[in-house]
Amino acid sequence: MSLEDAAEELASDLGADKAEVREKLETLQSYSVPLDEAKGSIRREFGDAGGGAATPSETDVADIDTETGNVTVNARVLTVGKRSIRYDGDEQVIYEGELADETGAISYTAWTDFSLSPGDTITAGNAGVREWEGDPELNLSESTTVTVQEETLEVPDEVGGERDLIDLQPGDRGRTVEVSVVELERKTIDGRDGETEIKSGVLGDETARLPFTDWAPHDAIAADASVRLEDVHVREFRGVPSVNVTEFSTVEPVADVEVSESATRMSVREAVDAGGVFDVELVGNVLEVRDGSGLIQRCPECGRVVQNDQCRNHGDVDPEDDLRVKAILDDGTDTVTAILDREATEAVYGGTLADALDQARDAMDRDVVAESIAADVVGGEYRVRGALSVDEYGANLDCEDFEAADDDPEARAREFLAEVEP
Repeated sequence: MSLEDAAEELASDLGADKAEVREKLETLQSYSVPLDEAKGSIRREFGDAGGGAATPSETDVADIDTETGNVTVNARVLTVGKRSIRYDGDEQVIYEGELADETGAISYTAWTDFSLSPGDTITAGNAGVREWEGDPELNLSESTTVTVQEETLEVPDEVGGERDLIDLQPGDRGRTVEVSVVELERKTIDGRDGETEIKSGVLGDETARLPFTDWAPHDAIAADASVRLEDVHVREFRGVPSVNVTEFSTVEPVADVEVSESATRMSVREAVDAGGVFDVELVGNVLEVRDGSGLIQRCPECGRVVQNDQCRNHGDVDPEDDLRVKAILDDGTDTVTAILDREATEAVYGGTLADALDQARDAMDRDVVAESIAADVVGGEYRVRGALSVDEYGANLDCEDFEAADDDPEARAREFLAEVEP
């Protein structure tokens, strides 16, 4: 049934204005609420308890897909998170996390407080199913019945949200981590309610480092502090997981959390297949210095690279000179573009931006700087560290460190062969 037909049918049944009903349906659908569930919600809003379907039969989690209608599931609550969203112009508190049975796990969003706790075994009747980031997700609404069972359902999944940073993935909800605040800044952004003060930076533990944002600045989150963060959710930020702390998160000081000084060492293929790693170390040979390296020019307003004094955002500008290297790194498993900022490029070039400008002026050719850099680095083996992101344009590593490798090539070859041999 189309949205137009559903609006007409509902308006006729309820004796309501069709335009008003259609607007409410569109709003609910914009939050991926299934059409049948949206219709039921609007019926209840207008005081009509009729039109609801019978409670569906019980379904295994593994059998639920994005085409499944309403279901009944018997499952164990793995995690419970709480946050607020903007819904139909108002603040709406939602509860979210993961459920599991013997066949699999699935994420859920509860639009009302069912007082769920990790470890509860529940039967959720008439739960809606929607698609969220390509996967099915359960919607627990006012039309859903939730009953806590006395007998505990044994499931293969871990109950509770405690994780190391290395285990966090975009989409995680209700997670708990113990971390040290490695980097911290306080800034004001243009939020949904106007200017909003937040804290952001980098968290670390013994396994990894990840970026974070504290949307309701907590005093305990301070430079070099060690804290326990309960009920945080994870979003994707520039291709890597990012920890989000909200007003519903609990933040408490803890004993010092050790932070690994070394990055996660991976092959290029492993890092690319992971879809992005915030702090990773790769070792490989530089095959090429790409176009757009050496002397470049940036927009003074947004910092984008400009061509012929033209910025895509700001049009005709008076550009500022800068240095950059975009090097293709290959370790035999895959390739990645290692991007060096001005400071790292100056170290590779062996001179400053002023020196590069002088060289280009003497040669009457700006490309001579990139050519000089390429002559020094192409063919060499380097150890690089930084944040790797993957998108439709490929894999890019924003380098913090770029230095000649001192590994034993024979030992690394044996390690590589051990990975690829069956």
